[in-house]
Amino acid sequence: MESLRSALTFLLPWEFSPWMLVLCAGALVLYTRGLRRMPERVGVARPLAFYIGVVLIYFVTQTHYDYLAQHMFFIHRLQHLVLHHLGPFLVAISWPQAVLARGLPDGFVERWLRPVWRHPAVHSVYRVLQHPLVAPTLFVGLIYLWLTPAIHFDAMLNERLYWTMNWSMLLDGLPFWFLMLDPRTREQGALIAIGPRMAIQWIVILPQIAIGAYIVMAHHELYDVYSICGRAWAEDPLTDQELGGLITWIPAGMMHLIGFLVLMRFWMRTDKGRIPVAESAALAHPVRE
Repeated sequence: MESLRSALTFLLPWEFSPWMLVLCAGALVLYTRGLRRMPERVGVARPLAFYIGVVLIYFVTQTHYDYLAQHMFFIHRLQHLVLHHLGPFLVAISWPQAVLARGLPDGFVERWLRPVWRHPAVHSVYRVLQHPLVAPTLFVGLIYLWLTPAIHFDAMLNERLYWTMNWSMLLDGLPFWFLMLDPRTREQGALIAIGPRMAIQWIVILPQIAIGAYIVMAHHELYDVYSICGRAWAEDPLTDQELGGLITWIPAGMMHLIGFLVLMRFWMRTDKGRIPVAESAALAHPVRE
């Protein structure tokens, strides 16, 4: 009974964010409603990827996992791996736009979503952020920004800056992976052709390996905020730091390797004249140009 109570307590928010609750719960409700209203079966893999991705994002930010992330560097790096890589990757690979649109109230897309999307200011900003040079630069740049020791120190001690850090990782990861994992070709509406996206996957690996290796091989404590505030459990500071560096180095790189293989599969199927299964929804995207 005590263990059950502890487990339930762990699942409660450490620092409640109504915006994160609205984002995750709203996404799940809209997607479930949309699935029921889709004219054709979506399958199992895509919905499963979407649900797991959203739940993981919620779990690392709105449970007591967030407490551990604030008191252990390697747990914090796992949190950002989910927010910036794994969670957005799973959501993007499910290609959920058409399903989510089906879950919206009738007429919402035509009256509100499509006009906003087609507004020149909105579309211009989107085009800039999704530029093949800008998107990967922002993706890697945010990792370097928040792992700069002085900035990281301030972020972990300032609640507003801490949430800015976490939100920025999520809000950068989602559009990046949607851009990368678009199953369409350039002719079908994708912003970047599949070939350049495959190249980007390799390009962004290198700076992440570099910073991960630097953290692992550092012989002094780079992120002493965890020693000052106290770690969640007894752990040598350098061991904690090395584990965090390895997470920044290896799993993150593996995500991009998987992304490359997914894109290769899209390319091979397109080359054979067959449209990927996920593309039926992509081509029916309700707010495409």
